[in-house]
Amino acid sequence: MPRPPARQPARSFQRPPAAPKPPPPGSEDWERPWAQIKYYTFHPAIYPNMVATVSADAGAGDLVRVYDKEGKPFGSGWLNPKARVPLRVLHHGADSFGEDDLDARVRQAARLRTQVLKPGAETDAFRAVHSDADGLPGLVVDRYADTLSIEVTTLGAWRRLRRWLPLLHEELGTTRHVIHTDSDIALIESMRRADVPEADEPGPRSVKIREHGVRYLVNFEEGHKTGFFCDQRDNRARLGRLARGRVLDLCTYTGGFALAARLPGGCEDVTGVDLDEKAIAQARQNANLNQTRVQWVHADAFGWARQMIKNGELWDTVVLDPPKLIHHRDKQEEGIFKYRDLNGLALQLVRRGGLFVTCSCSGLLCTDDFEQLVIGSAHRQGKKLQILDRTGPGMDHPVMSNCPESRYLKVIWAVVV
Repeated sequence: MPRPPARQPARSFQRPPAAPKPPPPGSEDWERPWAQIKYYTFHPAIYPNMVATVSADAGAGDLVRVYDKEGKPFGSGWLNPKARVPLRVLHHGADSFGEDDLDARVRQAARLRTQVLKPGAETDAFRAVHSDADGLPGLVVDRYADTLSIEVTTLGAWRRLRRWLPLLHEELGTTRHVIHTDSDIALIESMRRADVPEADEPGPRSVKIREHGVRYLVNFEEGHKTGFFCDQRDNRARLGRLARGRVLDLCTYTGGFALAARLPGGCEDVTGVDLDEKAIAQARQNANLNQTRVQWVHADAFGWARQMIKNGELWDTVVLDPPKLIHHRDKQEEGIFKYRDLNGLALQLVRRGGLFVTCSCSGLLCTDDFEQLVIGSAHRQGKKLQILDRTGPGMDHPVMSNCPESRYLKVIWAVVV
């Protein structure tokens, strides 16, 4: 039987490059470099279909003057034409906004924490800059003892980091820093390592911090994000006050909630479960650092919970703090299914009358939807939740009113009845 002819590769069609858009009438009098937007929005993220045109001298990473569709001054922002978000509006208003104003904004963010919020003697770890919520998109700075852990996700912040590092150290009383970038984001944003010089000495691999009587070792090389989740600081302290009896910390990461229940909480039977082998090893180190014992389990939370349900195991206090399960809008339904499944499993491990604390750090899942998801998981099991409170991160993680997605962390406190 003759073989079919080899399939010919399809011809690739390349769209001819679009002709540059002519500058709008009257733009010769605009402050340069500039960008014009098509639609009015107060949100800081301006997507490609919302950008009308930019001046010929506007380069990637530049601070540009932003004009609305009628040619009126709208604000100022960072431009990066090839990024997924080509324009990020930093300032709204007709008044001028320059590099000195950006430097002042960095100082303002640091001083909000050190002079207004004042973390005090309870901790030496807090968020110093919270991206859009401090008017500095793509810049996250956490202070861990004498070290700054910095995460950068925009070219605008990256290009200015060299200038901002001395300001941050001066305001926050730190001497060392480590810088984190995601390789995929760095490629999309065209962030070159050469733009930020290496420190005279390499940054530390880890640092010890204290929080409400508990000590933690923050590992910068193997930890997630900036190395530690200081956004849960207030919630860990509350758990230390409310935890009782047998305690389960499901998705424990490096043992934050488990150690809060064991030490300030005084609970003797505490179990922490996580799939990340390195995180569990770090949790063990943290327990040793505090000279205490916790039962650490390296396992997938879904499978482990199902097995515990079969075994008839119950806990008086259950904390569920999974990693981010919704990363993109096109994966939202899949993530919601995982949240529903995991909450349903965790609820079956809570003794009647026990405390259930469940968290979501997915910004694409709003507070109301998360609450309804958790309530539905309980009702399907014939259980009710006596909701005690709904909390989020500490005040060092503010939310800007025009960027509600930054309200990412949601925590529900409930008694299972």
